[in-house]
Amino acid sequence: MDTFLERLKSLWPDGVKPSEIYNKIDMSASGFNRVWKEGAVPTADYLVKIQDVTGCDLNWLLTGKGVPYLDRARPENAGAFPVSDTAAGAVDTLGNPVDLREFVFIPRYSVEAAAGHGQTVSDEKPLFCMAFRRYWIENYVTRQTDKLSVIAVKGDSMEGILNHGDNILINHAETEPRDGLYVLRIGNDLFVKNIQRLPGRLLVKSANPLYEPFEIDLTADNTDIAIIGRVEWFGRSVN
Repeated sequence: MDTFLERLKSLWPDGVKPSEIYNKIDMSASGFNRVWKEGAVPTADYLVKIQDVTGCDLNWLLTGKGVPYLDRARPENAGAFPVSDTAAGAVDTLGNPVDLREFVFIPRYSVEAAAGHGQTVSDEKPLFCMAFRRYWIENYVTRQTDKLSVIAVKGDSMEGILNHGDNILINHAETEPRDGLYVLRIGNDLFVKNIQRLPGRLLVKSANPLYEPFEIDLTADNTDIAIIGRVEWFGRSVN
């Protein structure tokens, strides 16, 4: 990469919107346009913010010399950098140092949200954590990362959308329902369902036609019903 602009653009995912970048580094749209389209080099304070957001090596960004990310240097060079930067020896499957700050570790609980009959709610410690890219979580899900958890789906009522055994990422900050997939607590049971917002009520639907839809009256005192959170992502094994 021969130019500053080429190196700068390589730091961001394909398809990223310019507004997402200039908002993260607190730059005006007009100032960022000069950088992004004309290749102007930003002032030192913005360069530092770019480094804070991306983890890039400023020497490489400005001159093209060295490596793009100190934390991604080859293993033979890793000893030159602080242990905190190389995540105390964490490496990828090829042995390259990994910066754990690039990830959000979200607790995975053994509680299951039923796509079918309800599963009992219980308070317990997480089984383990699942790693998600911090950039994706903070830009496309929420910056309130402490409001996230992962649980499993049990049952067949959402089959075709969410299958038995799928892991689902729940955003507990989203408790005002819109149209979409949500985890509900009804009594002492958890359900994952498709919700449609209607005037004064919620229509709760399953994907499997064997399960009848039902409504929740929002004007009633529903102390036994709560929105636990919105489903933001799912993952499954391909068998």
